[in-house]
Amino acid sequence: MIAALSIGGATQAQAQAQDTVTLGALVTLSGAGAAWGQGMKNAAEIAADQVNKAGGLEVGGKKYQVKVVAYDDKYQANEAVTVANRLVFEDKVKYIIGPVGSAPVLAIQPITEKNGVILMTLGFTAKALAADKPYTFRPNVTTAEVSQPQIDWLVKHEGLKKVGALFPNDETGQQIAQDLAGAYKKAGADLAAKEFFERDRVDFVPMLTRMLASGIDAIELDGNSPATAGMIVKQARELGYTGKIVRTGGPATQEIINVAGKSSTQGMFVHTPVDPELASTKAYAALYAAKYKQPMNGFSPAFYDGTNLLFEAMRRAGTVSDTDKVRKELEKISGYDGALGKLNWTGKAMYGIDHQLDAPFYVAEVKDGKEVIRARCTVSGCQ
Repeated sequence: MIAALSIGGATQAQAQAQDTVTLGALVTLSGAGAAWGQGMKNAAEIAADQVNKAGGLEVGGKKYQVKVVAYDDKYQANEAVTVANRLVFEDKVKYIIGPVGSAPVLAIQPITEKNGVILMTLGFTAKALAADKPYTFRPNVTTAEVSQPQIDWLVKHEGLKKVGALFPNDETGQQIAQDLAGAYKKAGADLAAKEFFERDRVDFVPMLTRMLASGIDAIELDGNSPATAGMIVKQARELGYTGKIVRTGGPATQEIINVAGKSSTQGMFVHTPVDPELASTKAYAALYAAKYKQPMNGFSPAFYDGTNLLFEAMRRAGTVSDTDKVRKELEKISGYDGALGKLNWTGKAMYGIDHQLDAPFYVAEVKDGKEVIRARCTVSGCQ
């Protein structure tokens, strides 16, 4: 999302512009990653609605109305760069929440970091966060945080031994494949069969056929967009595969069910960053359903929290224009009560900087099209 801050002058119109903070969403709104991008955009809109209904965002003794403007990067690095240049140099943007993918965030960081633009990104790559990238934050947990505890639990409780997986052939897929191979090995299992594909591929039968012939006992879906994961599940079942299907990262259960159907997803084990029975999460889910007439995507609460954390940092900094002050205040926020629960920043040991959200997460089993939580997790383990 992007906050484009209008600097007003002497005229009434300029004064009105000065009283507005425009939050945009530099996210994927078309193609395979659209469910994630829509969820991020919608999160910003809900957070904006709430502060506006309360009279505006009060910063430095002044109240700002918040407006959300969305931009589609099409899940492509070159499109993200085009939009980022427009936002930073034409719209004079100071804040961006997004992009969705790893390749897009790495592509725009030379622009945003040089110009002191704060990013709230979803991109899973470990390279997105670093001590020399002080303006980039990630308000969602990633495979690096969640894979080992969940895989340890799945190997122990579900007996996984030989796992196959398909990954997009890009920065995101390569990073997640590396993370998962290490995690399965540490847990005593083997990511034995790996296939890489271009993101616009829709026919996975040849790859799945090779994988199934190798004798795998589980298919791992992590790293794939919701639509792609749904096609993989559907085609695997159509090939006669009856083994376990797991997704140890990336909330996408409802979207996978929409594509593959309830019967194909029955018994699937999935990562979820939300406990639907947690009061704060339930409240956000109700707001989302009321506004958009559909269930929320699992990433959406993280970006609702991320937007509100950004608002809180602006309040504490007393400015909407000095991003150095805002990002320093953002770093200091701890014990924040968000939709996901109690939130803090972590990441220094892994990334060299505490710009990674630390939040609870869960392993769920899909029963009759619904997630049923089987294990509650932190970075230390699942129980």
